[in-house]
Amino acid sequence: MSTNNFIVVFKDNATPEQIAQYKEQVNGGGGEVTHEYGTVLKGFAAKLTSEQFSSFTSLVDDGPIKYIEPDGVVTTQ
Repeated sequence: MSTNNFIVVFKDNATPEQIAQYKEQVNGGGGEVTHEYGTVLKGFAAKLTSEQFSSFTSLVDDGPIKYIEPDGVVTTQ
């Protein structure tokens, strides 16, 4: 099962319980949470399966997820 790296950011009103539930879904469904954010934004970085990405993306409008974006390296010169 292939995975890709994403940052999952939650809306301000998302509860810690909701975020924990999504982390459990990632880790139990073939993905892996690789980093947790807390002070700057509510969310986590994770390796998501294509099924997890599709499922989470469908929750952006009506669910607790604010946005999902590809995780990558940022450089400055």
